[in-house]
Amino acid sequence: MTTSREQRPQADGTRDATVARLEQENAQLRHAVDSHATVDQAIGVLVATHRLPPTAGFEVLREVSQHTNIKLHAVAKILIAWALGQPLPEPVGQELDAAVRRRSPRGEAGAQPE
Repeated sequence: MTTSREQRPQADGTRDATVARLEQENAQLRHAVDSHATVDQAIGVLVATHRLPPTAGFEVLREVSQHTNIKLHAVAKILIAWALGQPLPEPVGQELDAAVRRRSPRGEAGAQPE
């Protein structure tokens, strides 16, 4: 947000520290928004390919993340890449199948990853 007042640096450097803190906070928020969008897209992949409800899709992502020790947003990126034709890394594919079976109403994995 900009103001019409010119901001003058304070003698004790607090303005510089405040600006630096706000820039860092802004970068963290942008990263969080980007990660959230990636996770939402990956949930959409699971909803479409495995016919899971969105809440179950998130739980599948979370379980795969926990069981493979890969951050949630990284698992989401891997899943989106798979939907676009990239192969799934073996541990992610195995955990994905297992998590989908646990969450599927029929206990089936549905569409099988390649």
